Amino acid sequence: MAGRMKDPFGRILNYVRISVTDRCNLRCVYCMPPEGVPWIPHDEIMSYESILFLCGVLQDLGVQKVRFTGGEPFVRKDFVPFLGEVRKNFPSLKIALTTNGTYLERWAEELAALRLESVNISLDTLDPGKFHSVTRGGDLEDVLQGVEALRKTGGVPMKMNMVVMREYNLEEVPSLTEFAREKGILLRFIEFMPLDREIWALPSFVPGEEILSLLPEGESWKLPPGEEGTADACGPAREYRSDRRKQTVGIISAVSDHFCARCNRLRITSRGLVRPCLFSEFGISILEGLRKKDRERVAREILAAAEAKPDRGRTGIPPRGEKRDDEKGQSCRMSRIGG
Repeated sequence: MAGRMKDPFGRILNYVRISVTDRCNLRCVYCMPPEGVPWIPHDEIMSYESILFLCGVLQDLGVQKVRFTGGEPFVRKDFVPFLGEVRKNFPSLKIALTTNGTYLERWAEELAALRLESVNISLDTLDPGKFHSVTRGGDLEDVLQGVEALRKTGGVPMKMNMVVMREYNLEEVPSLTEFAREKGILLRFIEFMPLDREIWALPSFVPGEEILSLLPEGESWKLPPGEEGTADACGPAREYRSDRRKQTVGIISAVSDHFCARCNRLRITSRGLVRPCLFSEFGISILEGLRKKDRERVAREILAAAEAKPDRGRTGIPPRGEKRDDEKGQSCRMSRIGG
């Protein structure tokens, strides 16, 4: 079974994002409607035992890196002890996580001890009132204290993700860039993606080229010579360097400049649905195989999902009247897909 997992277009799939929960303590405007979404019942999601089993199958298939996401992964009980089990059982596996940062202060020391590959933190504004509005109730200070606590450990590389929306935070591109430089964090700007027609709106969309033009010393930000613009040729971000500022930032242009040719990942929802592409509602369930600990079956289903990976994602605006659905007819929310 061991080897390299490829899709039909020759891309090596060595990176998997696993959602441990669809639940979140925030209701960000680009992720959920104001009323939130119905939570998936606990008995319908993957257990930690199943996810550990899954990590073993993935490693056999050649996966080198796993990123744990949500929802917000820290809202799931015993998440950090679970990460410890992953590290103990799979010492060579690169482990990363994505979080909204509100629980980082509490767990900073434990996370540093786990030697994580990276922690990606969502931070869209430095204005407390705006943060409360964008997240529909969040406290900016919780995130800032968490960032500082993790930074002081010196044990975990951090990235900061900013979803840029014209009416919310476009004018903060320079200030967040400066904040990231001061903290020594790689900042990545993300285009607002049309995953859900109920949330996405064209007037809010800001293309990557416009974001780039707003960076401090805008004319001095350059792609590395002869490279695709990213430290990882399979990563989604084009990374721009300003030697004058001694800073690198990433721009993830999922809509205006597809990165599909570099895609090296699969996504697995908390319900055990393997999604070959972020922008496709198609998925293959591995939940039953996981619960039966049927290694061959789970591997076969994951390989089937890899075989179904499209050449490129459908990242444009969904045709009017079309509704993209996933499990049990629920709209394709980022909180359920796992980012």
